[in-house]
This record gives sequence, C-alpha cells and structure tokens, in this order.
Amino acid sequence: MPDFVFLLIIIALVFVVFSFILSIIPLGLWISALAAGVNVRIITLIGMRLRRVPPAKIVNPLIKANKAGLDLSVDKLEGHYLAGGNVDRVVDALIAAQRANIPLGFERAAAIDLAGRDVLTAVQMSVNPKVIETPIVAAVAKDGIEVKAKAKVTVRANIDRLVGGAGEETIIARVGEGTVTSIGSAESHKAVLENPDSISKNVLNKGLDAGTAFEILSIDIADVDVGKNIGAMLQTDQAEADKRIAQAKAEERRAMAVAQEQEMRAKVQEMRAKVVEAEAEVPKAMAQALREGNLGVLDYQNLQNIIADTKMRDSIGKSDDLGKEKGDK
Repeated sequence: MPDFVFLLIIIALVFVVFSFILSIIPLGLWISALAAGVNVRIITLIGMRLRRVPPAKIVNPLIKANKAGLDLSVDKLEGHYLAGGNVDRVVDALIAAQRANIPLGFERAAAIDLAGRDVLTAVQMSVNPKVIETPIVAAVAKDGIEVKAKAKVTVRANIDRLVGGAGEETIIARVGEGTVTSIGSAESHKAVLENPDSISKNVLNKGLDAGTAFEILSIDIADVDVGKNIGAMLQTDQAEADKRIAQAKAEERRAMAVAQEQEMRAKVQEMRAKVVEAEAEVPKAMAQALREGNLGVLDYQNLQNIIADTKMRDSIGKSDDLGKEKGDK
C-alpha cells in the first residue's frame, strides 16, 4: 500500500513538472511549425515567453506567410509585435498584395500599420475601389438660383501615400469645394440641371487627390435639386433696407420741418412781444409830448378818432369774413 501511494505521488510530480515545462516550452506550436516547414528553434520560443510575447501570434502568421511564399523572419514579426503592431493583419495584407501584384514590402506595411491605418483594408481598396458619398452641397448660380448637389466619389487607395497622406474627410471637403465653385461659375441653374456631368468634369480636372492617401477614379453627380431663389431674396432684403433708409430720411426731414416751424413761431411770439412793448411806450410818449407842448389837444383828439375809425374798419372786416365763411358752409 505505501508503494502504491509513493507511485501516485511520483506520477503527480512528473505531471506537474511536465505541465510546467509545457507552459514554458510550446512543444505543440514547435511541432506545428516543423510540420509546416518553418524552422523555429525551441530556444527562440522560450525567449518569446520570457519577453512576454505570445509565440502563437508570431509563429502562426509566420507559417501563413511561408505557405504563401513570403520571405519573413521571426525577428521582424516579433519586432513589429513589440512595437505595438498587428502582425496577423500585416501578413494578411502582404499576402493580398502579392496575389494582386501590388508592390508592398514588409517595412512599408509595418509602417502603415503602426501609423494607425488598416493596411489590409488599404490593399483591398487598391484592388476593389471604394465609393465615398458626399453630403448635399448647396451653391448659387449666377442667376441667383440655389442648386443643391450630391456627389459619389470613387477612390482607390494609394499605397505609397498611405503614410502621411490625408484621409477621406479631405477628399469630401475638396469635392464639396469644387462643386460649389463649378455651380457658382455657371451662368444659370438651368445649365447645371441640363449638364450635371459638367460639374464632375470640372472637379475631376482640379487634381483633388494631391497629397491624400487615395487616387480619385471618378466623380459622379448622384442628385441635383433646385433650392431657393437667393437672388430674389437678396433683392427683397435690399429693397426693404432702402425703404427703411428712405423712411428714416423722411422722418428726419419732418423733424427738421417741425423744428423750423417751432423756431418761426418762437420768433413771431418774440416779435409780438416787442410790438406790445412798443405799443406800451406810445401812451408814455404822447404824455411826454403833451407835457412838452409838442402835441396839442386837437392833435390828440384827431389821433383818437383815427384809432377809433381803424378799429371800426377792422371789426367790419372781421364780420364780413365771418359772413363769407358761413355762406361757404
């Protein structure tokens, strides 16, 4: 019985030791690499474990690359992984590029991947171009009519300009700018509606893909609509502004006329006050003339008669004017 227990303990120890060795040395992965014709040393796999690099993420892409006929080394793949790259995606991109006869080396593919771009998608886009749909762009033709257009841009990835090249947002912005320029240079909105392809031709000839990561293959106008009559709206606004200016000037002239009228009334009041003041001086002057003997009693009586006659004539004239007014009514 003790021998049996001792045997079980030995078997358990052997199993533990063997499991520990397998956790450090990936024998299964090493055997798979040998079966695939990839020469990977055991010490290399152990070094990956010590550098905390999953051996499967290096060996499996290496096997795939070897079967596709690519000449890649373990050091390159491990270095790209340690730099933060996606080894499997880079290898898939290299295989796709080789099948499509696209010149793409490992260093450039790794640089594209580390730059944050999907290198596999870029290779696929080089083979199968992508269609980018722009938002609706509104512009005004020379006749003042607003035209709304939406374009579809067919682009192909440019592998050589993926690192440092502008993205889709730049393409959309440039196409929108070119569309606005083309519509704005049209003589009328009817010309745009009749020949929408003129917009795409003008925009395509501007070389809008310069400095971008794409190559523009074609620009097609998907939809063209007529918008508002901007010219008429601007003329209406201008007329309304002119009307307000004229009203302001008229109000200014009216205010000036009222001010002048008030000023004239003030002058008349002032003149009447002076007349009253002068009339008040007449009796004083007459009294002074009587005292000094310059004016006789008969002269004074004649003057009073003249004044009385003048008042009588004024009253008669006023009564005649009232009678005429009543007759007119």
